[in-house]
Amino acid sequence: MVRARVPGLVPVWVAPVAAVTLLCVAAPLLALAGRTDAATLVAAVTSPAARQALTLSLGTALTATAISCLLGFPLALALARWPTRLAALLRPFVLLPLVLPPLVSGLALLFLLGRRGPVGRWLAEAGITLPFTTTAVVIAQVFVAMPFLVVSVEGALRSKGDGHEAVAATLGARPTRIVATVTVPLVAPALRSGLLLCFARALGEFGATAMFAGNAPGTTRTMPLAIYTAFNGAGVDKDAAVALALELVVVAVLVMVASAVRSKR
Repeated sequence: MVRARVPGLVPVWVAPVAAVTLLCVAAPLLALAGRTDAATLVAAVTSPAARQALTLSLGTALTATAISCLLGFPLALALARWPTRLAALLRPFVLLPLVLPPLVSGLALLFLLGRRGPVGRWLAEAGITLPFTTTAVVIAQVFVAMPFLVVSVEGALRSKGDGHEAVAATLGARPTRIVATVTVPLVAPALRSGLLLCFARALGEFGATAMFAGNAPGTTRTMPLAIYTAFNGAGVDKDAAVALALELVVVAVLVMVASAVRSKR
């Protein structure tokens, strides 16, 4: 059911302010598009270095999104269903990666999982090294992107309540079956939106990846790092960097549109 719009609820000054704000957001993106040479766009994007960075970015972002789903959904369910005080105590730790500078996130991961870190030292003794590997890229992406999924799913779970699960429990369904057959379908639109946002954030991750995984071509140089490297005089050329930057913008826009469409269903 579509709710009828009530005239006069929006002040007249909102429209010009909104137009200026939209222009402030759109102008830099339009400037980026204006710097893209259409004649060399295909060649720039398909250059070996650009394709290598794009393939690595897509592979790690998809892996990070899958891991975030496996870990983030149970966490969101716990925050939504556990006692309010306990959830309020734990939620800031979950949301912290959203507000931390990405470089700080990368530094924290390095101190934990580096050779001298409490976990990294133990892993090194077992012959496992994480920093400056492709695995480190995935870990950094999961750390900064998973909160988007948790926030989306937890909000949906709280808004839906637990009435449907309670009914299923009274009918004899076990908790795991309730989650699989009732809870997941109930919040499926929010889960899809959260996964899309998580993927977009992982794809655009830069700071934590640079600090924890480094910038090795073919191993840890994702698209954002390739763009940064190009504008510092190394790696892919500047045309390819602009093309990759525009490609990231297009992917982000498509993800936002898909998320908005899914949320309306």
